[in-house]
Amino acid sequence: MAIINVKKYKVGKRLGGGVYEKTQTQKFLLSQARGLKKKKRVSRPSDYGKQLIEKQKVRFMYGVKERQFSNYVKKATEKATKVAPAVKLFQLLESRLDNVVYRLGLAHTRGLSRQMVSHGHFLVNGKRTTVPSYTIGQDDVIEIREGSKTRHIFDDLDKKLKGQKLPTWLSWDNTKMQGTIKGAPKDADAFLDFQTVIEFYSR
Repeated sequence: MAIINVKKYKVGKRLGGGVYEKTQTQKFLLSQARGLKKKKRVSRPSDYGKQLIEKQKVRFMYGVKERQFSNYVKKATEKATKVAPAVKLFQLLESRLDNVVYRLGLAHTRGLSRQMVSHGHFLVNGKRTTVPSYTIGQDDVIEIREGSKTRHIFDDLDKKLKGQKLPTWLSWDNTKMQGTIKGAPKDADAFLDFQTVIEFYSR
């Protein structure tokens, strides 16, 4: 675990603290600022370098491998789509089951939500789903599998989720312990630049 944290810390220093939940802390931001002050000269990246950084920020944040990520970009840039490619890419990534589980607050990191989905803890429209990349659509219902509700990872879940602020396109029923997709994902994280990612793959 320590090795993983060190790796994430290094990636966060290179791409920005917003990439991982563990690097979105005041302590990390202060250490990053001190590191920049120590550098006598900071070279400016080329246009290609800037695009590469933005691409890596998005890929690392959502935990997607390069081949799978390029497939998302390809789908987002298909001529048949009526949505702008940058918006479509954002929607495709946000609609992943592991991300929706994270957005609902059922896991405190995307890495953990990916693991929880893989272990079969969730049902989508009543069916057990173990594929983190499974695409969730409007009106789909996500709930914790009955046999998983007693697992320690869900201890005091009702208290943890009480009063939690969710994205506008998601809703959670604390009585039924169910989440529902109300519409298409919107309001992308300001830390990410999806348009620059599209430009990177359009070179």
